[in-house]
Amino acid sequence: MEKITPDDPLTKSPDLVAENITKLKELFPELITEGENGASVNVDGLKLLFGDQSVTDAEEKFGLNWHGKKKARQTALVPSTGTLRPCPEQSVRWDQTKNLMIEGDNLEALKLLQKSYSRQVKLIYIDPPYNTGGDFVYPDDFRDGVANYLKLTNQSDEGVRFTSNVETSGRYHTDWLNMILPRIAVAKNLLSEDGAIAVSIDDVEYANL
Repeated sequence: MEKITPDDPLTKSPDLVAENITKLKELFPELITEGENGASVNVDGLKLLFGDQSVTDAEEKFGLNWHGKKKARQTALVPSTGTLRPCPEQSVRWDQTKNLMIEGDNLEALKLLQKSYSRQVKLIYIDPPYNTGGDFVYPDDFRDGVANYLKLTNQSDEGVRFTSNVETSGRYHTDWLNMILPRIAVAKNLLSEDGAIAVSIDDVEYANL
């Protein structure tokens, strides 16, 4: 068994932002400049390249949007500094088995698998919380508090509602969507060209998924 140190590249998941910048540099080197944290993208220059074919999150467009979506996307891009450690003493026929079971937070584990299994997995099956409010051993009720939800979505200020016909159904789905988005995004990076993701879900979050 090979021993690795904290400085070993294997102790970190891939830096997807750096990889994206490298890919963009290959296509449009003029867009890459030096920023405070190293190589950065000239976003204004990027918009000029695509002219009227570009939009921003602030503009009206068709799609599923919710509070926290931007942060959830960023969560998927943050590298993990965890390490997958083998446990031969808990294994059966360690030197012969071809099976592997990983125990840990699924998002962190998915990130760490990217370095070895990127674009190589043919099938991923996930069984996320259904958001039914049931009493499970994992957090299964992702409903946001009404007051907090109205404040975050600019429907109230200091407890005063701005409108009489407020929208509150979204609070049942915001946290669940923020949980599932980065996991689906990272899992997608593992799929081979003919790979697929199978999800066990009921009708509570089926449409959002």
